[in-house]
Amino acid sequence: MRYRWGMSVSTRPIRFSAADGYELAGELFLPPGRPVGQVLVAAAMGVPRRYYGPFATFLAEAGLQTLAFDYRGIGGSAPPRLRGFPARLEDWATLDLPAAAAELRRHGDAPLFWLGHSVGGQLFGLTEGLDVRGALFVASQSGYWRNWETPRGRLAIFAFFWGLVPALTLLLGKLPMRLLGQGEDLPAGVARQWAAWGRDPDYVLGHARRTRGLEHFDYRGPMRFYAIADDPYAPPRTVERLHGFFPHAAGELRVVEPAALGVPRIGHFGPFRPTFRETLWPELRSFFLSRAGVEIEAAVR
Repeated sequence: MRYRWGMSVSTRPIRFSAADGYELAGELFLPPGRPVGQVLVAAAMGVPRRYYGPFATFLAEAGLQTLAFDYRGIGGSAPPRLRGFPARLEDWATLDLPAAAAELRRHGDAPLFWLGHSVGGQLFGLTEGLDVRGALFVASQSGYWRNWETPRGRLAIFAFFWGLVPALTLLLGKLPMRLLGQGEDLPAGVARQWAAWGRDPDYVLGHARRTRGLEHFDYRGPMRFYAIADDPYAPPRTVERLHGFFPHAAGELRVVEPAALGVPRIGHFGPFRPTFRETLWPELRSFFLSRAGVEIEAAVR
């Protein structure tokens, strides 16, 4: 199939129900012609959907219909008050993400792809019932605190999961990520389950083993992991650990060096910034296009 890039993209704000009826907010990015593929954006922890808008537009320009949405408790899917809001990290995987995929499928039947940023990659192995043709994970890691190689890194993550998260959620009824400069505030239940995983050597895999089995970690399709060399929250070793949770996937791990992209730093939240439209973004997009059977005629400039 051929598709010419650079045509106009339209966006559509949507609201849809999670599996338990909770209302979620999203943004659908529609290509100008028939979609050649569909991309579900599984966001990072506490990162609202608007952050992914430029990259979602970039995907849609090439025929990839894309949905970015807010998990319950985040952005447009947050209640007026987080204290007492009954959300868990597992709810994002088992209630919100399947509903988002179903909503995307309501708007077309092209091959479905998964784009996971940070926790959005971790949740892939807990999400059931999706026919995903390929999964791309960016800065997605196994967050067990001992996976950090440096003493300073291990100490920081240990203190966060064993001390800071329990104390702040007890005191405030939420995790104040805004105050910590790390995105939007998290529901207490989400933060506490995240911390519990971080204290487990097998992280999300341990949770799956105890609660639901490992069927969805048996994924056998194409899977690519990107580790950012200067990422303090998902250094390459931690990304490699998550990669190992999917032993049967047709997987590969790529490490991105800032110098290779002509910048001094990228970090955990950098890859989806428009700075990388001409460098990193085309490589990410090609993962989906090649598996959708698309030939490229003209590049966006």
